[in-house]
Amino acid sequence: MQDRFRAQELARFESDGFVVVRGMVDPSVRERILEVARAHLAQETAPVEYEAQLHYPGAPESLDAPGGHTVRRLLQACVRDPVFREWGTSAPVAARLRQLLGEQVRLAQAHHNCVMTKQPRYSSVTGWHQDIRYWTFQRPELVSVWLALGRETPENGGLSFIPGTHRMEFARERLDHALFLREDLPENQALIARRQTPALEAGDVVFFHCRTFHAAGANRTAAAKFSLVFTYHAADNAPLPGTRSDSLPAIAL
Repeated sequence: MQDRFRAQELARFESDGFVVVRGMVDPSVRERILEVARAHLAQETAPVEYEAQLHYPGAPESLDAPGGHTVRRLLQACVRDPVFREWGTSAPVAARLRQLLGEQVRLAQAHHNCVMTKQPRYSSVTGWHQDIRYWTFQRPELVSVWLALGRETPENGGLSFIPGTHRMEFARERLDHALFLREDLPENQALIARRQTPALEAGDVVFFHCRTFHAAGANRTAAAKFSLVFTYHAADNAPLPGTRSDSLPAIAL
């Protein structure tokens, strides 16, 4: 496995706003990451985010409701265990990000920086959104890196993307109050019909632009799904002072 994008992969990212690198992670590294993630999930090792706190479709109504302590995200991965940070700052990740963002790359600890889980029974549906909606940087040019720790498909809540949306502008009325794409509008329905849902195997990695619309369904299987996700930006694309994006220091790659 080479440590740089091929020309056709860079072209795919430029045109679609996402690209999948197959088998990027060594099985032994992936298994170690998954082992730690499972242990932290079983212990509800803080900080965590619960499905009930988001109120997305299908989530438990409250922390006291059945399934209320279903974990959605194990937060602050970089300080949870060295295995998470080591992969997020590893040479194969850094080399590809430099092709997309420039030579000086930073890992943003304030966004993503987590193990994302989809649990059986009580996982929720995440609507169509752009990650940049709640992020505040000088430029909307960030890249997220999503490592599948197991197989990901529509059945267990795998990611779907609408290609090309990172290069489009959207009027405010096409979004709801929480900045999700309104699925009741014909123009949005036509856009959603173009969606792609890449089936990911354990060790596959998706690189996607912060303006690419994406969504994920509920986990309808009997097994939990785990993914490790980090977000990166160029050193000269700093978060705006006093915002959530500026709440934690970035890590230089």
